[in-house]
Amino acid sequence: MLEIHNVNAVDFFSTYTRKDGDVIITDPPFNVGYKYDVYKDKTGREEWLDLLAELCKPPCVVILYPEAMFEFSQRIGMIPSKCVSWVYNANTARQHRMIAWFGIKPDFSKVGQPYKEPNHKKNRERVARGEMARLYDWWEVQQIRHHVAEKLDHPCQMPLEIMRRVVGITPCKRVLDPFAGSGTTLSAASMWGKEAIGTELSPNYCEIIKERLGLI
Repeated sequence: MLEIHNVNAVDFFSTYTRKDGDVIITDPPFNVGYKYDVYKDKTGREEWLDLLAELCKPPCVVILYPEAMFEFSQRIGMIPSKCVSWVYNANTARQHRMIAWFGIKPDFSKVGQPYKEPNHKKNRERVARGEMARLYDWWEVQQIRHHVAEKLDHPCQMPLEIMRRVVGITPCKRVLDPFAGSGTTLSAASMWGKEAIGTELSPNYCEIIKERLGLI
């Protein structure tokens, strides 16, 4: 089951009853002024944190810049059970974001990655057997740029590889994303055969998601 709802997330999730196995996994707006077509990504800091705290109740996985993650953690009164640094090359002052699990623990053995030192003797043998290394807490995945084939008509698109890893190592039956954006979280859930429900304020972005997921 994959669902995308073109509604205000607060309105939708205020009436949605979370079930066993439901986990919020989201890349929320960062409140830094991205040019979305409907949502205004620059409001008062307290108002923005209140919104995140209301919509991202544990168990949840949230992606934010580190300083904002500390504020969010304080706002919900819980420290993460696990954190990952997502790093990338960019012509900006910020070169990484934090991925944090609240009220749930990821299982890093569920998703593999290529060995960092494939020519090491033991690793050569493992690679020859088709084995993969387990995930570490440092993920080097580049951002989506305009020249990348994966790019869609969205100003802040999350790389599918990031969400593929997040969903893959997070124990859950159903993924909930109150900030669906271009549908990357829902796409990752589909890859792992998990149910997903997303909400998105923009009608245009909802159409992108529907086409991406084959829901039209």
